[in-house]
Amino acid sequence: MNWDDIRIFLAVARAGQILGAAKRLGLNHATVSRRVASLEQEAGAKLFRRLTTGSELTLAGERLLAVAERMEADVISARAEIAGEGEDISGTVRVGAPDGFGVAFLAPRLWRLNERHPGLSIQLVPVPRSLSLSRREADIAITVDRPTEGRLVAAKLIDYSLGLFASRAYVAEHGLPEDAAALGRHRLVGYVPDLVFSPTLDYAAEISEHWNAAFAVSSAMGQVEAVRAGAGIGILHSFIARGMDGLVAVPFARPIHRSYWIVYHESMRLTRQIQVAAAFIAEIVAQERRIFA
Repeated sequence: MNWDDIRIFLAVARAGQILGAAKRLGLNHATVSRRVASLEQEAGAKLFRRLTTGSELTLAGERLLAVAERMEADVISARAEIAGEGEDISGTVRVGAPDGFGVAFLAPRLWRLNERHPGLSIQLVPVPRSLSLSRREADIAITVDRPTEGRLVAAKLIDYSLGLFASRAYVAEHGLPEDAAALGRHRLVGYVPDLVFSPTLDYAAEISEHWNAAFAVSSAMGQVEAVRAGAGIGILHSFIARGMDGLVAVPFARPIHRSYWIVYHESMRLTRQIQVAAAFIAEIVAQERRIFA
């Protein structure tokens, strides 16, 4: 099979539509459609079901996807091995991260990787959802769970904690709760339960089994800003809240402990820009480990 056709097939499978794949590839819609039809003819089977909302893989398409991703991994590894060790590191690396870690920690620091490698382009995507490495939504992902499926390389980055915090203005007006039962007399700021992208982040019950947030925000940084503004008491990342003036910890609450993992696809193991970026993230976290303690 022609690698260029396989590359186009992968783009359509990941985008879920021919038009989206064409935009990513810098090709016109007709060219992509024609190349997919050519590949289907060569394979002797329909690879996509055309829907009004896009293109969905058939069973044959699912089978080809697994083969195509192995081919892609081999191509990436071969290019990495051929590249000279002394060659300047260049290209684009997209890093996906939960918004708390991505905005509060990575955004002020990750850009310094460009100082070391001016030819490297870094894209930081700090969003409150998981990003697919197999679909190339990100090259490197910071996750709150160690992945258990897929051809992924994972290493623990750092342990962190969350705690109860309120603004000084809120405390001056309403005081601090002495125990979990007293939380019922306070305004609570929380997350939107059905939008939590990992069970690991559904942690309110560890503070109180009767946690009932009057105001819910679907992002960690949104919760921080709401608590800072006096909206109520919230469960915040300690490494963020401790560094902000005007926030105070609620003493009775025990810390909630979680971990960040750094993850990338196995096919990227030999890709130099991915390895450099992953090593830099691990380095800056190690340098500032004390803020997570």
